[in-house]
Parts: sequence; structure tokens; C-alpha cells
Amino acid sequence: MLPFRELTKGVTMSSSVKGALLFGALALATAGLVACGDDDDGGDSSSGGGGSGEEATVTIKAVDFGADFSAMRKLKPLAEAGEGKIAVLLPDTETSARYEQFDRPYLARAFEAAGLSKDDYQIQNAQGSASTMQTQAEAAITGGASVLLVDPLDSGSGAAIEKNAESKGVKVIDYDRLVKGGPEDRYYISFDNVKVGEMIGEGFVECVDEWKVEEPNVLVMNGDPTDNNALLFAEGYNGVLKPKFDDDSYVKVAEPAGTWTPSEAATTFTQQYTTNKNINSAITPNDDNANAVIAQLQSQQIDPKTFPTTGQDASPVGLQNILKGYQCGTVYKPIYLEAQAAAAVALYLRAGQTPPEGLVNGETDDDGKKVKSVLMTPIWVTTENMADTVVKDRAVKVSELCISEVEDACSEAGIK
Repeated sequence: MLPFRELTKGVTMSSSVKGALLFGALALATAGLVACGDDDDGGDSSSGGGGSGEEATVTIKAVDFGADFSAMRKLKPLAEAGEGKIAVLLPDTETSARYEQFDRPYLARAFEAAGLSKDDYQIQNAQGSASTMQTQAEAAITGGASVLLVDPLDSGSGAAIEKNAESKGVKVIDYDRLVKGGPEDRYYISFDNVKVGEMIGEGFVECVDEWKVEEPNVLVMNGDPTDNNALLFAEGYNGVLKPKFDDDSYVKVAEPAGTWTPSEAATTFTQQYTTNKNINSAITPNDDNANAVIAQLQSQQIDPKTFPTTGQDASPVGLQNILKGYQCGTVYKPIYLEAQAAAAVALYLRAGQTPPEGLVNGETDDDGKKVKSVLMTPIWVTTENMADTVVKDRAVKVSELCISEVEDACSEAGIK
């Protein structure tokens, strides 16, 4: 656009005409600036600022996230507009290796891809202690956190942390596990956990057929009942198995108290197997508990592909047990998707904006109250698709997966 002096060059004008032209030139310049601002990335840029609950100025959908984290770059305007730190509270390292192996690095990568510096977020692990998590939460709030992502050890301690945060104006997000009784305006980021359970059940049924297990006598082993996810998993696989139990094609031998602690799972299995020698299969709710059961089976020289077990988390040991023929499959939850979804919601809340509908794609029940949710889709992994899922996504290194014991099985599964 020409400057005003060029527009008026060679023209003799009265002061009133000059004033009119000046006003017109300024209007054109302003319009040009607005047009330029609207032409950035399809109109997805943020104007900054944003009070609590403002409509989102950046649009992103749950289906946009991928293994390259490129979608997070769209959220850089939110990172620039937001205030305060984002604090992530992870539960432990005992019940699953995922938190330090996957969640921590993926969350950090998601935050930094969106433009946050290491000073803008913190990720801590309570190492199995509810009191430690409480202390970490209070320290984070005192240190300027404006958003907490809470993956609770149990709903009681999680609700107390979130109630305290809410009273101090800090937004909260339930990460991976729902906090029963948490604040009404919180968000929940996870996978469809009933679907996870259904996949475990369906994979078990398919495995029983493939391994030709006659008269399946099933030990149903659950996760810790204080973990809401464990209840959702059980809802899923029990829903699949109930018709089998009802028509007597399967026998449910027992369903003892659940746990996420592998050593306790091993003790429970040993007690049940000693009492009920007819047990020839088990629903195991995650890879670590399955591995505890499998160790007991191997100690008694049980042959591969004769005693079905199940799992989730796609951990290296779980994948190796699948390759060895002791575990039917595992539910792969691409944690890089969950981490990006959580980071995205946190960035919206930090900027005082409401996450858009395309990102918030569901609701989760909390004793009759609906919690706004982002629910990602899990995948059932066996030897048939291991190469095209967890290996392709680099969720596990081939060098760590294909140890000497399973080297031939890796080759047969097309894992290179």
C-alpha cells in the first residue's frame, strides 16, 4: 500500500479535503492489517490474552494429533497468551512402566512443541505416595501453577488435591484416570477405557479359539478397585465374557480382589491355582500383572499357547510374552496421543480459553455428573500387527524388544 504522501503527490487540496483523504488512507491501512492477520494458517492464530472461559481462538481436533507432534505447533499462540505454569502429577513407577518411559517424555515434547519453555511446566512423580503427591501439588500451586494435570493414585486423594486447587483458582485436568468427585468444571483426558476392557475380552475369546483351549476355566483378575479405570476395564471384559459364562461354554472359576501390584498379583494367582487346578486361562488386566502370572506358569513348565493371558500398555515385557506365546495380546494405547490431548487442553485453560468441541469429543460419567472428556482410541496388538503399530510408532525399540529369546519370533512377525 502507498504511503499518504504518495497518494497526495501533485494534488492541491484544502485542509478539509486533506483531512478526508487522511481518514480514508488510515482506514485502508487498518483494513489491510486486519486482512493480513486473518491470512495466517487458515485463521487459526490467537490474538492473545483471554479471560476465563473465552471462546477458543485456535482450533484443533482430537484426530489431528500424530506421532510427529506437528499438530502442537498450531497451539503456539495459546502458549504465548497463557499465564502461570502447568504442573503434571504422575502416580508411580511400580504399577506400570509407562509413566516414566512414555508419559513424561511425551508430555514434555508436547509442551515444548507448542512453544512452552522448561520453566513453563513441571512433571513430577509421587512414587506411589498420596501424601507426596499432595505435597507436590501444594508446592506447584505456591510456585505459580495455573493448571494441574492429575493422574491420581486413588480418587480420594485426587479429589482432595483438586478441591484445594479449585479453591485457589487453579484449573484441573484428570489425566488417564478419572478422579471421582472432582470439580464439576474439570476435564478428563484418557482412552475409552470400557473399550480397552472390551478389547481384552474379545482378544481373550479369539485366543481361546486359536490356542484350542477346551472347556476354558477362567480366573478373572482385576486391577485395583480404588482406580476408576480398573472398574471400566472390568466392565468391558466382563461384558464380553458374560454370555460365555451364562451359556456354560466358559467357567468362571474365581474373581479375587484386584491389584495393580505385580507381586500381589503373583501371590493371588498362586493361591488360586493351588486351590483350583482346573484353571487353564486368565484375564489379566495389564502387562505387568500378566508377566507375574506368566512367571508362575513358566516355573511350572506350562507350555506356550496353552494358557491364555491378556494385558494392556504394550510394554516391552508384554510384547515379548506375546512373541513367546504366553500372552494373547495387549491393548496399545498410543500415549503420545493422550499426552498431546492433555497438553492441548492444559494450554487452552492456561490461556483462559474453552477447549473447542472438536478436541473435547465425549463425556464420562462421575456418579451421574458428566465430565467433559477427550477420549482417544486404543488398539489390540498381537504378533499379526505388532510391526505396524508399536514398532512403527517407535513405542518400543527393536533392539530392546527382539532379545535372543524372541529373535526368531520377531523375524516371523516381520519386525526388523
